Amino acid sequence: MGRVLDGISRELAAFLEAQPVFFVATAPDDPDGHVNCSPKGLDTFRVIDDHTVAYLDLTGSGVETVAHLRDNGRITLMFCAFAGRPDIVRLHGRGRAVAADAPDAAPLLARFPPVAGARTVIVVDVERVSSSCGFGVPRMTLDGPRDDLVTWAEKKGPDGITRYWQDKNATSIDGLPGIA
Repeated sequence: MGRVLDGISRELAAFLEAQPVFFVATAPDDPDGHVNCSPKGLDTFRVIDDHTVAYLDLTGSGVETVAHLRDNGRITLMFCAFAGRPDIVRLHGRGRAVAADAPDAAPLLARFPPVAGARTVIVVDVERVSSSCGFGVPRMTLDGPRDDLVTWAEKKGPDGITRYWQDKNATSIDGLPGIA
């Protein structure tokens, strides 16, 4: 059965950080705008404290999360146990995107291994932590992480990534500002 937790305990933090994939959902204020849900992986999630988390936002084909956070700040992260005891954890909160080259990004970036193509660090002030049974989530085994995104970013190099941001990440699919 579902339950609401007081915050992120040490045990819950260990569970969250151990998951090889998590999902991020955001939406613009415009009711005609597109809701976005994205999978994330590659050891990019960290618990900062019992009500703050962060993840490393890597360069991708879209920029919906950054644009939606600028629009209204609403964000939900979802973690599913694909092995072990069934569980689903959702972190609801307000997020902000800290550009990887911003001065206040350095202490955040230090929490992650260096990864080519890092755009921003998404910081979430967690307002609600909930857990539900996860009985419907399949058991799955992990073959391993995909390194395609990192390899692609390394081949592009810093200048190529910057050009990609200008060409593909300047606006969201709804025309909201993305990466400048």
